[in-house]
Amino acid sequence: MSDHLSFAFPGRAVITDVSLRVSGGQRLAVVGENGSGKTTLLRLLSGELTPTAGAVRRLGSMAVVPQELEVAPGETVGDLVQDALATVRATAAELDRASAAFDHDVSSLRELAEILARVEHLAAWDAERRVDVALTRLGACRDVGRTLETLSVGERFRVRLACRLAGRADLLLLDEPTNHLDRDGIDFLTRELTRWAGAVVIVTHDRQLLDDTATAILDLDPSIDGKPVLYGQPGYVAYRFAKNQSLHRWRQRYKAETKRAEQLAQRLDASYEGLSDEWRPPKGSNKNRRATGARIHVKAADRLVEKLKAEAVDVPPPPPVLYFPDLPTMAPGWHPDSPVIDVRNPAVGGRTSAAPRLDLPGARITVPPSGRLLITGANGAGKSTLLGVLAGTIALDRGYRSVLPDARLGVVTQEGVRRGGAVAHGAVVDVAVTHGAATAGGSGFDHYATLALELLASGALDPSFVVPIAFLGVLSEEDLDRPVAELSVGQRRRFDLACALLAAPHVLLLDEPTNHLSIDLVDDLTQALRATSAAVVVATHDRRMQEDLHDWPRLDL
Repeated sequence: MSDHLSFAFPGRAVITDVSLRVSGGQRLAVVGENGSGKTTLLRLLSGELTPTAGAVRRLGSMAVVPQELEVAPGETVGDLVQDALATVRATAAELDRASAAFDHDVSSLRELAEILARVEHLAAWDAERRVDVALTRLGACRDVGRTLETLSVGERFRVRLACRLAGRADLLLLDEPTNHLDRDGIDFLTRELTRWAGAVVIVTHDRQLLDDTATAILDLDPSIDGKPVLYGQPGYVAYRFAKNQSLHRWRQRYKAETKRAEQLAQRLDASYEGLSDEWRPPKGSNKNRRATGARIHVKAADRLVEKLKAEAVDVPPPPPVLYFPDLPTMAPGWHPDSPVIDVRNPAVGGRTSAAPRLDLPGARITVPPSGRLLITGANGAGKSTLLGVLAGTIALDRGYRSVLPDARLGVVTQEGVRRGGAVAHGAVVDVAVTHGAATAGGSGFDHYATLALELLASGALDPSFVVPIAFLGVLSEEDLDRPVAELSVGQRRRFDLACALLAAPHVLLLDEPTNHLSIDLVDDLTQALRATSAAVVVATHDRRMQEDLHDWPRLDL
């Protein structure tokens, strides 16, 4: 499919020397740190980007499901359906024309058989039913007249994914396909992928999806030879074991070469000291021989040092580690059992909508100091709405919400680029950054500093609890110096997380925190959430994270 593929933005290499082959029935998962080039690789494979070196070869039809769907004004759900079925219908029409014009005396039976085989492969007679089934199983909008502009990011994604799955392309390219799916939707996607006759390339952070579908894993993170590594044995556990072994060998080799370099440096120093003996008072009659011998020793040491440099490997990059801050516990109020957040009888949208976004009559949701809560449920059940109610960013149409004075809340939402949220004296300080603001050109450091000043001015930030963004390790200093708009989706997600931690919150409210994050960071984040002293509320569809947090109190909407 691709040979020695490379791509670089001005001044920055993204993809270097990637070669891969994916045939029918194979499902290649692409993993790596945020910013390692996973989405760029898909855009190269699809032809959206032109490589700076190497070439891409594709056979047959292709379907792409990107993370973000650009919507044309007035474009509808029906337009996506028609586009997805265009190839199927064109092939069926080609068969009708060939059959009508077929002459047993002069026509080619082989050509007709080839067209018939393509029609059978696409199951053209069943295409419209497949679209309807996929839309239903993924929880997507089925109203063909509905404009995409009126749908959320997740709703648009599910419509596009359903249409592409129904099209049965020879090559399917998926970028984080589980981000906007609930458990039933992921189960349906898994079954479709395991039965896919064509080739599939999936960029994913979903560890369970790797176990269930991937036949091979391509890791774009640096390796000992500087190239991506293809792990042919399927399964997340096997991949992690092989990668850890490779990193161990890399570190051992670097350690040995560092020790050898120190020994050679000492030998070189000793040889130069021997050379200096030439200028000391002569001893006997062998002054010239002593100087010549010293020069020979120096040259030999120099040659060994140069050889070592030529054969040396780069310093192995440390594994990506999240340095989670020591978040404080909110001191209880007048009563030791006082919750930090208390929501009772909540309803949102019930007065103005036939389908309420959230309706929990008689329910009481509390978040005590150092408490834990895992929120699960299908798409549309109200998980994000409930988190917004807990954060105070969504007003209740019915019910009651209270929060302890001076409680600081850190919020990470699903959509958009946010710099965080905080609550001071019970009043919400909303400091969200929209996509438009992010494109203003400010760097991560600039936006982070601006947020800190806004929170200080509002009284929502205690200067003694500021968490420096560089301390967290979620982004390199080089990335933090770049405009936020130039960061990848995953890097912007990391930035969201960092901003939620800026004020050392007493409560963390995280909506689908694994979306767009790398697998390694997801593992680190899960461990940090279990260990932190702050209260934590997580809404997630990630099956592996739900298993990791199985002992938390759970609210299934």
